[in-house]
Amino acid sequence: MNSTSPALLLHVCCAPCASACVERLLAEGRQITFYYSTSNVVSEEEFEKRLACVKQLANYHKLELIVDPYDHQSWLNHVSKLPHFEAAPEGGARCVKCFEWSLGRTAELAQSRNMNFTTTLTVSPHKNSKLIFSIGGRWTHFEPYDFKKCDGFKRSLDLSAQFGFYRQAFCGCEYSLRKREEIKKVVC
Repeated sequence: MNSTSPALLLHVCCAPCASACVERLLAEGRQITFYYSTSNVVSEEEFEKRLACVKQLANYHKLELIVDPYDHQSWLNHVSKLPHFEAAPEGGARCVKCFEWSLGRTAELAQSRNMNFTTTLTVSPHKNSKLIFSIGGRWTHFEPYDFKKCDGFKRSLDLSAQFGFYRQAFCGCEYSLRKREEIKKVVC
């Protein structure tokens, strides 16, 4: 792709994930706008902590940053349409609903701005890129980037260390945090 490609709205979950993604997209000559949309995170404090690093990354690359206001209750209402969502395993049906939430909000904003969109979620080895592509494919202006390829995750670790980004140890929601705490109890 090159500069004649459509402008791209990049759904950003956090700066560590976005760091390698934006580097790759800029190398391709893409015009990018960040869209920080993470109402799935467990608290406004966590939302703001992640946002501070996203702002740092956007400023570094001189990119526009749009912040979707924190609205955890609306996110909970969306994922709670799934029966027994609290007990769903990490990477399971609750995550599908979460991806639908994030990609749907991004698709709506991208369409209103006449842009294509993609997401940083695919850089994580803990996220199923094919599933994300399947959900994103519901919109014709979605671009399926698998940012894990070409050592994307490793590069995100290197860039996070270089920038001094806060690297969270869980996806964001209270259910992924609970899973992390359960693992900690077993390991310790």
